[in-house]
Amino acid sequence: MPASGQPSVPKESATVILVRSHPSDAWNVFLARRHSRSSFMAEAYVFPGGQIADADRDEELQNFISLPAGFDPRALLKDDSLSPETAQSLFVCAIRETFEETGVLIARIRDGSLLKLTSKEQNARFAAYRGELNEGRTTLGEIARRENLLFPLDALIPYAHWITPEFLPKRFSTRFFLAALPEGQSAATDQGELTDSLWAKPEEFLHRYRGREIVLMPPTLKTLEELAGYACLDDLFNGTRDRAIYPILPEPGEKMIKLPHDPEYGIERYKQPVRPGEPSRIIMNDGIWQTGFDHERTGPQARKS
Repeated sequence: MPASGQPSVPKESATVILVRSHPSDAWNVFLARRHSRSSFMAEAYVFPGGQIADADRDEELQNFISLPAGFDPRALLKDDSLSPETAQSLFVCAIRETFEETGVLIARIRDGSLLKLTSKEQNARFAAYRGELNEGRTTLGEIARRENLLFPLDALIPYAHWITPEFLPKRFSTRFFLAALPEGQSAATDQGELTDSLWAKPEEFLHRYRGREIVLMPPTLKTLEELAGYACLDDLFNGTRDRAIYPILPEPGEKMIKLPHDPEYGIERYKQPVRPGEPSRIIMNDGIWQTGFDHERTGPQARKS
């Protein structure tokens, strides 16, 4: 917690659960490893994302955003405390950060067709845009103007809302979005904030984590366990559209954090009804995080999976 004794204000941010179909695994999800020198979650495997930038609120972008009739970003995020402008900028942030960190640009040509990067010339041109965007020498709006693009906000489906615990000095209010890898595009890290990357089934990431091959933070761990419950992408996308979204501010305990639906969760503003059968706390056990239930404590009796 900062020296003032008051929790810092979390910064609005967005992250994208990028998924693709796979002939042998049904479907895969994309994770990338944060740089070892990162000041936040160093070496952890994460979904691509970052905090809102001023450019995400740029009025110029309005000319390049595709909004279907009745599409309401604030209603979809289920947060009336957001201004309409901030709600929309979270969707834009998700698109921008995904392009900056993975090279995947969720966009359509103005004629309605999806943006496909299938030629060497196209890939080279958009790789240059990506570099300029990362260096602050261009904007999404300028790229859209040059390439006659629209950014379809409806290609992003809100999935969850995690808030960094109050005792940590660097805090984020992060909206998780689900998105499909556009046909004809591929993902690769920028070798800056993110280094190695992997496409794998959620179960494979969990197996590697439990084998201590990779590092996961609690929100990523919990999300991967949820994703592992979906056999195919159709089920995943249909389930996400009907998914309840509420702010998840973990409450710290002894070698664990409690989630808002835990029976003993004590932060009244964020408390949710108990959901029997769903893990409600994330426990540090034998050096790694594991999801568990309210009757489980730290130490030998914590659930192993």
